[in-house]
Amino acid sequence: MNDELFDALVILEKEKNIKSEVLLEAIAKSLEQACRNNYNRPELDNIVVDLNQEKRTFGIFLAKEVVENVEDKLKQISLADARMISSKYEVGDVVNVDINSRAFGRIAVQNAKNVILQQIREAERKSLFADYYDKENKVVTGVVQRYVNRNVAINLGKVDAILSESEMIKGETFYPNQRVKVYVLRVDNAPKGPRIVVSRKHPNLVRCLFEQEVAEVADGTVEIKAIAREAGSRSKMAVWSNIPNVDAVGACVGQNGNRVAAVVDELDGEKIDIVSWDENPAYFIENALSPAKVITVIVDPDERTARVVVPDYQLSLAIGKEGQNARLTARLTGYKIDIKSETQAIESGELQEFQDEYYDYEDEYDENGEPYPDEYYEDYPEDEYYEADPGEDPETDPVLE
Repeated sequence: MNDELFDALVILEKEKNIKSEVLLEAIAKSLEQACRNNYNRPELDNIVVDLNQEKRTFGIFLAKEVVENVEDKLKQISLADARMISSKYEVGDVVNVDINSRAFGRIAVQNAKNVILQQIREAERKSLFADYYDKENKVVTGVVQRYVNRNVAINLGKVDAILSESEMIKGETFYPNQRVKVYVLRVDNAPKGPRIVVSRKHPNLVRCLFEQEVAEVADGTVEIKAIAREAGSRSKMAVWSNIPNVDAVGACVGQNGNRVAAVVDELDGEKIDIVSWDENPAYFIENALSPAKVITVIVDPDERTARVVVPDYQLSLAIGKEGQNARLTARLTGYKIDIKSETQAIESGELQEFQDEYYDYEDEYDENGEPYPDEYYEDYPEDEYYEADPGEDPETDPVLE
Protein backbone atom coordinates (compact mmCIF):
# COMPACT_ATOMS: atom_id res chain seq x y z
CA MET A 1 0.00 0.00 0.00
CA ASN A 2 2.81 2.40 0.91
CA ASP A 3 4.64 1.73 -2.36
CA GLU A 4 1.48 2.32 -4.36
CA LEU A 5 0.96 5.66 -2.64
CA PHE A 6 4.46 6.96 -3.28
CA ASP A 7 4.47 5.61 -6.86
CA ALA A 8 1.29 7.61 -7.46
CA LEU A 9 3.03 10.72 -6.07
CA VAL A 10 5.88 10.30 -8.55
CA ILE A 11 3.42 10.00 -11.46
CA LEU A 12 1.48 13.08 -10.33
CA GLU A 13 4.68 15.06 -9.97
CA LYS A 14 5.66 14.29 -13.57
CA GLU A 15 2.23 14.71 -15.17
CA LYS A 16 1.00 17.75 -13.25
CA ASN A 17 4.41 19.35 -12.62
CA ILE A 18 3.60 19.56 -8.91
CA LYS A 19 6.39 19.11 -6.38
CA SER A 20 6.08 16.00 -4.22
CA GLU A 21 6.37 18.14 -1.07
CA VAL A 22 3.16 19.93 -2.06
CA LEU A 23 1.39 16.62 -2.64
CA LEU A 24 2.59 15.24 0.69
CA GLU A 25 1.32 18.36 2.44
CA ALA A 26 -2.07 17.90 0.77
CA ILE A 27 -2.27 14.27 1.91
CA ALA A 28 -1.27 15.24 5.46
CA LYS A 29 -4.02 17.89 5.62
CA SER A 30 -6.60 15.45 4.28
CA LEU A 31 -5.67 12.80 6.86
CA GLU A 32 -5.88 15.36 9.66
CA GLN A 33 -9.33 16.38 8.47
CA ALA A 34 -10.42 12.74 8.16
CA CYS A 35 -9.28 12.10 11.72
CA ARG A 36 -11.25 15.05 13.07
CA ASN A 37 -14.33 13.93 11.13
CA ASN A 38 -13.92 10.36 12.39
CA TYR A 39 -13.89 11.45 16.03
CA ASN A 40 -16.35 14.28 15.40
CA ARG A 41 -13.90 16.68 17.03
CA PRO A 42 -13.31 19.66 14.67
CA GLU A 43 -11.08 21.38 17.26
CA LEU A 44 -8.74 18.40 17.67
CA ASP A 45 -5.21 19.82 17.29
CA ASN A 46 -2.90 17.03 18.47
CA ILE A 47 -2.98 15.00 15.27
CA VAL A 48 0.44 14.06 13.86
CA VAL A 49 0.86 12.79 10.30
CA ASP A 50 4.27 11.30 9.47
CA LEU A 51 5.02 10.89 5.74
CA ASN A 52 8.55 9.81 4.86
CA GLN A 53 9.13 9.71 1.11
CA GLU A 54 12.65 8.32 1.37
CA LYS A 55 11.65 5.37 3.55
CA ARG A 56 8.24 5.17 1.86
CA THR A 57 6.39 5.03 5.17
CA PHE A 58 3.47 6.96 6.57
CA GLY A 59 1.52 6.94 9.79
CA ILE A 60 -1.09 8.97 11.67
CA PHE A 61 -0.90 9.48 15.42
CA LEU A 62 -2.48 11.31 18.33
CA ALA A 63 0.06 13.13 20.49
CA LYS A 64 -1.24 12.39 24.01
CA GLU A 65 0.04 13.85 27.25
CA VAL A 66 0.89 11.42 30.05
CA VAL A 67 -1.29 12.19 33.11
CA GLU A 68 -2.37 10.53 36.36
CA ASN A 69 -6.09 10.94 35.71
CA VAL A 70 -7.37 10.91 32.13
CA GLU A 71 -10.07 13.48 31.35
CA ASP A 72 -9.84 13.50 27.53
CA LYS A 73 -9.02 10.16 25.94
CA LEU A 74 -8.08 11.78 22.64
CA LYS A 75 -5.55 14.15 24.21
CA GLN A 76 -4.38 12.31 27.31
CA ILE A 77 -3.06 8.88 28.28
CA SER A 78 -2.61 7.35 31.72
CA LEU A 79 0.85 6.72 33.07
CA ALA A 80 0.12 2.99 33.23
CA ASP A 81 -0.92 2.82 29.57
CA ALA A 82 2.06 4.92 28.55
CA ARG A 83 4.48 2.60 30.35
CA MET A 84 2.97 -0.34 28.50
CA ILE A 85 4.36 1.34 25.39
CA SER A 86 7.68 2.25 27.01
CA SER A 87 8.84 2.12 30.61
CA LYS A 88 10.71 5.43 30.19
CA TYR A 89 7.59 7.61 30.07
CA GLU A 90 6.78 9.89 33.04
CA VAL A 91 3.93 12.24 33.82
CA GLY A 92 4.07 15.29 31.52
CA ASP A 93 5.68 13.42 28.59
CA VAL A 94 3.98 13.23 25.19
CA VAL A 95 3.28 9.87 23.60
CA ASN A 96 2.44 9.37 19.90
CA VAL A 97 -0.36 6.81 19.82
CA ASP A 98 -0.93 5.09 16.49
CA ILE A 99 -4.37 5.51 14.85
CA ASN A 100 -5.86 2.83 12.61
CA SER A 101 -6.86 4.95 9.61
CA ARG A 102 -8.54 1.90 8.01
CA ALA A 103 -11.23 2.18 10.66
CA PHE A 104 -12.27 5.65 9.49
CA GLY A 105 -15.86 5.87 8.31
CA ARG A 106 -16.89 6.16 4.68
CA ILE A 107 -17.83 9.84 5.03
CA ALA A 108 -14.50 10.71 6.64
CA VAL A 109 -12.62 8.93 3.85
CA GLN A 110 -14.67 10.68 1.15
CA ASN A 111 -14.01 14.05 2.75
CA ALA A 112 -10.29 13.27 2.88
CA LYS A 113 -10.36 12.39 -0.81
CA ASN A 114 -12.05 15.68 -1.63
CA VAL A 115 -9.46 17.61 0.34
CA ILE A 116 -6.64 15.86 -1.53
CA LEU A 117 -8.23 16.59 -4.93
CA GLN A 118 -8.83 20.22 -4.00
CA GLN A 119 -5.23 20.66 -2.84
CA ILE A 120 -3.91 19.02 -6.02
CA ARG A 121 -6.05 21.30 -8.21
CA GLU A 122 -4.86 24.35 -6.29
CA ALA A 123 -1.22 23.27 -6.57
CA GLU A 124 -1.64 22.59 -10.30
CA ARG A 125 -3.23 26.01 -10.82
CA LYS A 126 -0.34 27.73 -9.02
CA SER A 127 2.21 25.70 -10.98
CA LEU A 128 0.61 26.60 -14.32
CA PHE A 129 0.42 30.27 -13.39
CA ALA A 130 4.11 30.30 -12.43
CA ASP A 131 5.08 28.59 -15.70
CA TYR A 132 3.14 30.94 -17.97
CA TYR A 133 3.74 34.10 -15.94
CA ASP A 134 7.39 33.79 -16.98
CA LYS A 135 6.26 33.91 -20.62
CA GLU A 136 4.60 37.32 -20.22
CA ASN A 137 5.93 39.85 -22.77
CA LYS A 138 7.41 37.04 -24.86
CA VAL A 139 6.46 35.26 -28.07
CA VAL A 140 5.14 31.70 -27.86
CA THR A 141 3.92 29.25 -30.47
CA GLY A 142 0.41 27.86 -30.09
CA VAL A 143 -2.09 25.71 -31.96
CA VAL A 144 -5.44 27.14 -33.02
CA GLN A 145 -8.30 25.25 -31.37
CA ARG A 146 -11.53 26.96 -32.31
CA TYR A 147 -13.37 30.26 -32.70
CA VAL A 148 -15.20 31.47 -29.58
CA ASN A 149 -17.62 34.04 -30.98
CA ARG A 150 -15.15 36.37 -32.75
CA ASN A 151 -12.22 35.43 -30.55
CA VAL A 152 -9.83 32.53 -31.10
CA ALA A 153 -8.79 29.94 -28.53
CA ILE A 154 -5.13 28.99 -28.94
CA ASN A 155 -3.62 26.05 -27.07
CA LEU A 156 -0.19 26.80 -25.59
CA GLY A 157 0.46 23.30 -24.28
CA LYS A 158 -1.31 22.94 -20.94
CA VAL A 159 -3.72 25.87 -21.14
CA ASP A 160 -5.67 27.77 -23.78
CA ALA A 161 -5.00 31.44 -24.46
CA ILE A 162 -7.50 33.94 -25.82
CA LEU A 163 -6.73 35.93 -28.97
CA SER A 164 -9.43 38.59 -28.99
CA GLU A 165 -10.70 40.19 -32.17
CA SER A 166 -9.15 43.53 -31.15
CA GLU A 167 -5.69 41.91 -30.98
CA MET A 168 -5.89 40.19 -34.38
CA ILE A 169 -4.34 41.51 -37.55
CA LYS A 170 -7.09 42.95 -39.71
CA GLY A 171 -8.26 40.43 -42.29
CA GLU A 172 -6.35 37.54 -40.73
CA THR A 173 -8.17 34.20 -40.53
CA PHE A 174 -7.29 30.97 -38.71
CA TYR A 175 -8.12 27.33 -39.14
CA PRO A 176 -8.04 24.43 -36.62
CA ASN A 177 -4.59 22.94 -35.80
CA GLN A 178 -2.83 25.90 -37.44
CA ARG A 179 0.44 26.75 -35.66
CA VAL A 180 0.77 30.45 -34.97
CA LYS A 181 3.14 32.72 -33.04
CA VAL A 182 1.57 35.17 -30.59
CA TYR A 183 2.80 37.78 -28.13
CA VAL A 184 1.75 37.19 -24.51
CA LEU A 185 0.21 40.43 -23.27
CA ARG A 186 -0.63 39.35 -19.73
CA VAL A 187 -1.23 36.32 -17.53
CA ASP A 188 -3.98 36.62 -14.91
CA ASN A 189 -4.32 34.30 -11.93
CA ALA A 190 -7.97 33.24 -12.28
CA PRO A 191 -9.84 30.79 -9.99
CA LYS A 192 -10.02 28.12 -12.70
CA GLY A 193 -6.39 28.49 -13.77
CA PRO A 194 -4.26 31.11 -15.51
CA ARG A 195 -6.08 33.32 -18.01
CA ILE A 196 -3.68 34.23 -20.81
CA VAL A 197 -4.33 37.10 -23.23
CA VAL A 198 -2.24 37.14 -26.42
CA SER A 199 -1.83 39.49 -29.36
CA ARG A 200 -0.90 39.43 -33.04
CA LYS A 201 -0.88 43.21 -33.54
CA HIS A 202 1.35 44.42 -30.67
CA PRO A 203 4.60 46.14 -31.86
CA ASN A 204 6.65 43.94 -29.54
CA LEU A 205 5.63 40.91 -31.60
CA VAL A 206 7.89 42.30 -34.35
CA ARG A 207 10.67 42.90 -31.82
CA CYS A 208 10.50 39.36 -30.44
CA LEU A 209 10.38 37.78 -33.91
CA PHE A 210 13.59 39.60 -34.86
CA GLU A 211 15.17 38.46 -31.60
CA GLN A 212 14.42 34.88 -32.66
CA GLU A 213 15.63 35.32 -36.24
CA VAL A 214 18.65 37.61 -35.79
CA ALA A 215 21.50 36.37 -33.59
CA GLU A 216 22.99 39.87 -33.33
CA VAL A 217 19.74 41.17 -31.83
CA ALA A 218 19.48 38.24 -29.42
CA ASP A 219 23.02 38.75 -28.05
CA GLY A 220 22.72 42.54 -27.82
CA THR A 221 25.15 43.44 -30.60
CA VAL A 222 22.29 45.10 -32.49
CA GLU A 223 19.72 47.00 -30.47
CA ILE A 224 16.15 47.68 -31.56
CA LYS A 225 15.61 51.27 -30.45
CA ALA A 226 12.00 51.85 -31.55
CA ILE A 227 9.14 50.25 -33.47
CA ALA A 228 6.06 51.82 -35.03
CA ARG A 229 3.48 49.46 -36.43
CA GLU A 230 0.19 49.39 -38.27
CA ALA A 231 -0.48 45.68 -38.01
CA GLY A 232 -1.10 43.88 -41.27
CA SER A 233 0.09 46.78 -43.39
CA ARG A 234 3.53 48.21 -42.51
CA SER A 235 5.99 48.53 -39.67
CA LYS A 236 9.04 50.74 -39.20
CA MET A 237 11.89 49.63 -36.98
CA ALA A 238 14.92 51.69 -35.90
CA VAL A 239 18.09 49.74 -35.10
CA TRP A 240 21.50 50.63 -33.72
CA SER A 241 24.75 48.67 -33.57
CA ASN A 242 26.76 48.68 -30.34
CA ILE A 243 29.81 47.53 -32.30
CA PRO A 244 31.02 50.03 -34.97
CA ASN A 245 31.94 47.48 -37.65
CA VAL A 246 28.55 45.70 -37.50
CA ASP A 247 25.88 46.95 -39.91
CA ALA A 248 22.68 46.97 -37.85
CA VAL A 249 20.32 47.25 -40.83
CA GLY A 250 22.20 44.60 -42.80
CA ALA A 251 22.17 42.20 -39.86
CA CYS A 252 18.39 42.46 -39.58
CA VAL A 253 17.79 42.17 -43.32
CA GLY A 254 20.09 39.16 -43.67
CA GLN A 255 21.74 37.66 -46.71
CA ASN A 256 19.41 38.06 -49.69
CA GLY A 257 16.83 39.39 -47.24
CA ASN A 258 16.24 35.96 -45.70
CA ARG A 259 15.97 37.17 -42.10
CA VAL A 260 13.44 39.92 -42.65
CA ALA A 261 11.58 37.64 -45.08
CA ALA A 262 11.05 35.07 -42.32
CA VAL A 263 9.46 37.73 -40.11
CA VAL A 264 7.34 39.05 -43.00
CA ASP A 265 6.05 35.53 -43.69
CA GLU A 266 5.07 35.07 -40.05
CA LEU A 267 3.14 38.37 -40.22
CA ASP A 268 1.29 37.37 -43.41
CA GLY A 269 3.19 39.69 -45.75
CA GLU A 270 3.29 42.80 -43.58
CA LYS A 271 5.91 45.21 -44.99
CA ILE A 272 8.80 46.12 -42.67
CA ASP A 273 11.08 49.15 -43.10
CA ILE A 274 14.34 48.85 -41.18
CA VAL A 275 16.19 52.14 -40.67
CA SER A 276 19.26 53.30 -38.78
CA TRP A 277 18.66 55.01 -35.46
CA ASP A 278 20.67 58.19 -34.76
CA GLU A 279 21.00 60.24 -31.60
CA ASN A 280 20.69 63.35 -33.76
CA PRO A 281 16.92 63.68 -34.27
CA ALA A 282 17.31 65.38 -37.67
CA TYR A 283 19.32 62.45 -39.05
CA PHE A 284 16.96 59.98 -37.37
CA ILE A 285 13.90 61.61 -38.99
CA GLU A 286 15.65 61.63 -42.37
CA ASN A 287 16.38 57.92 -42.04
CA ALA A 288 12.87 57.15 -40.80
CA LEU A 289 11.24 58.78 -43.83
CA SER A 290 12.94 56.16 -46.02
CA PRO A 291 12.44 55.28 -48.84
CA ALA A 292 11.78 58.99 -49.52
CA LYS A 293 14.76 61.31 -50.08
CA VAL A 294 15.06 64.43 -47.93
CA ILE A 295 16.56 67.85 -48.72
CA THR A 296 16.63 69.25 -45.21
CA VAL A 297 15.25 68.71 -41.70
CA ILE A 298 14.97 71.33 -38.98
CA VAL A 299 13.93 70.08 -35.53
CA ASP A 300 12.78 71.79 -32.37
CA PRO A 301 13.72 69.41 -29.53
CA ASP A 302 11.84 71.44 -26.94
CA GLU A 303 8.54 71.36 -28.84
CA ARG A 304 9.26 67.90 -30.30
CA THR A 305 8.43 69.16 -33.78
CA ALA A 306 10.25 68.88 -37.11
CA ARG A 307 9.95 70.62 -40.48
CA VAL A 308 11.03 68.58 -43.48
CA VAL A 309 11.61 69.59 -47.11
CA VAL A 310 11.69 66.91 -49.79
CA PRO A 311 12.06 67.07 -53.59
CA ASP A 312 8.81 67.70 -55.41
CA TYR A 313 8.76 64.22 -56.95
CA GLN A 314 9.30 62.62 -53.51
CA LEU A 315 6.46 64.37 -51.66
CA SER A 316 3.85 61.67 -52.17
CA LEU A 317 6.38 58.98 -51.28
CA ALA A 318 7.40 60.81 -48.09
CA ILE A 319 3.79 61.20 -46.99
CA GLY A 320 2.82 57.70 -48.08
CA LYS A 321 -0.53 56.18 -48.93
CA GLU A 322 -3.17 57.85 -46.76
CA GLY A 323 -0.31 59.50 -44.84
CA GLN A 324 1.03 56.18 -43.55
CA ASN A 325 4.76 56.83 -44.05
CA ALA A 326 4.60 60.21 -42.30
CA ARG A 327 2.41 58.80 -39.55
CA LEU A 328 4.71 55.86 -38.82
CA THR A 329 7.76 58.16 -38.92
CA ALA A 330 6.15 60.43 -36.34
CA ARG A 331 5.42 57.47 -34.05
CA LEU A 332 8.90 56.04 -34.52
CA THR A 333 10.76 59.27 -33.76
CA GLY A 334 8.36 60.83 -31.30
CA TYR A 335 8.28 64.09 -33.29
CA LYS A 336 5.36 65.90 -34.88
CA ILE A 337 6.47 66.22 -38.51
CA ASP A 338 5.47 68.80 -41.14
CA ILE A 339 6.51 67.73 -44.66
CA LYS A 340 6.66 70.16 -47.60
CA SER A 341 7.87 69.89 -51.15
CA GLU A 342 10.81 71.98 -52.34
CA THR A 343 8.50 74.22 -54.40
CA GLN A 344 6.17 74.78 -51.46
CA ALA A 345 9.13 75.65 -49.23
CA ILE A 346 10.56 78.11 -51.78
CA GLU A 347 7.20 79.82 -52.32
CA SER A 348 6.63 80.22 -48.60
CA GLY A 349 10.20 81.37 -48.02
CA GLU A 350 10.81 78.53 -45.59
CA LEU A 351 13.62 76.96 -47.65
CA GLN A 352 15.76 80.10 -47.25
CA GLU A 353 14.89 80.09 -43.56
CA PHE A 354 15.97 76.47 -43.36
CA GLN A 355 19.29 77.28 -45.04
CA ASP A 356 19.91 80.25 -42.74
CA GLU A 357 19.25 78.12 -39.68
CA TYR A 358 21.46 75.38 -41.07
CA TYR A 359 24.46 77.66 -41.70
CA ASP A 360 24.02 79.36 -38.33
CA TYR A 361 24.14 75.91 -36.83
CA GLU A 362 27.25 75.01 -38.85
CA ASP A 363 29.00 78.20 -37.72
CA GLU A 364 28.34 77.57 -34.03
CA TYR A 365 28.71 73.78 -33.77
CA ASP A 366 31.39 71.30 -34.78
CA GLU A 367 30.83 68.13 -36.83
CA ASN A 368 29.82 66.23 -33.69
CA GLY A 369 27.10 68.74 -32.83
CA GLU A 370 29.10 70.24 -29.95
CA PRO A 371 29.44 74.05 -29.58
CA TYR A 372 32.87 75.46 -30.40
CA PRO A 373 34.81 76.60 -27.30
CA ASP A 374 35.47 80.31 -26.72
CA GLU A 375 39.15 79.74 -27.60
CA TYR A 376 38.08 78.87 -31.14
CA TYR A 377 36.96 82.44 -31.74
CA GLU A 378 39.91 83.97 -29.84
CA ASP A 379 42.31 82.37 -32.34
CA TYR A 380 40.85 84.59 -35.08
CA PRO A 381 40.59 88.18 -33.75
CA GLU A 382 38.66 90.56 -35.92
CA ASP A 383 41.64 92.90 -36.65
CA GLU A 384 43.49 90.09 -38.45
CA TYR A 385 40.82 89.77 -41.09
CA TYR A 386 41.48 91.65 -44.36
CA GLU A 387 38.48 93.08 -46.17
CA ALA A 388 39.08 93.58 -49.90
CA ASP A 389 38.15 96.80 -51.61
CA PRO A 390 35.52 96.49 -54.31
CA GLY A 391 38.12 96.98 -57.07
CA GLU A 392 40.63 94.44 -55.83
CA ASP A 393 40.89 90.98 -57.30
CA PRO A 394 41.58 88.31 -54.66
CA GLU A 395 43.16 86.06 -57.27
CA THR A 396 45.79 88.60 -58.51
CA ASP A 397 46.44 90.89 -55.56
CA PRO A 398 49.51 89.53 -53.72
CA VAL A 399 48.18 90.80 -50.41
CA LEU A 400 45.11 88.63 -50.81
CA GLU A 401 46.94 85.53 -51.95
